[in-house]
Amino acid sequence: MAEKLSPSAQKVQDALASLGFTLEVVELPGSTRTAVEAAQAVGCEVGQIVKSLVFKTRRSSQPVLVIASGTNRVNEHVFETFLGEPLGKADADFVRQRTGFVIGGVPPLGHAEQLTTFIDQDLFQYDEIWAAAGTPHAVFRLHPQDLPRMIGGKVVRIT
Repeated sequence: MAEKLSPSAQKVQDALASLGFTLEVVELPGSTRTAVEAAQAVGCEVGQIVKSLVFKTRRSSQPVLVIASGTNRVNEHVFETFLGEPLGKADADFVRQRTGFVIGGVPPLGHAEQLTTFIDQDLFQYDEIWAAAGTPHAVFRLHPQDLPRMIGGKVVRIT
């Protein structure tokens, strides 16, 4: 019998189920807070780790979610064209308030509100990827092709 998930991880499991996905959230003893830690914990390449990064538009203070491959750094200027305004860093309180999750555990779905979302095209080179699932110890495995159906968003080059 599977162990009971923490409330945040269960929230992600419920969000997956509500969308018709049979993917399984697992909580690990080790940290998955960073892409490197997550890759070590699940035994995959760093590029297979989904980083859910929340930014804040500078003028309108709207949240923007960038779903990035673990090896990529986000070039914030790329998104200014799409958004029509500069993009800045979001602090921990903003991330928690707008997503319902803590930094290091932000999943690609199940947020407190709808977020403008972009998906890194580099994730599609892998057969399977791993995403955070609500806590810095929880993850779930999925196919990259599931992301657009799961969360919407625009697939772009983020670097």
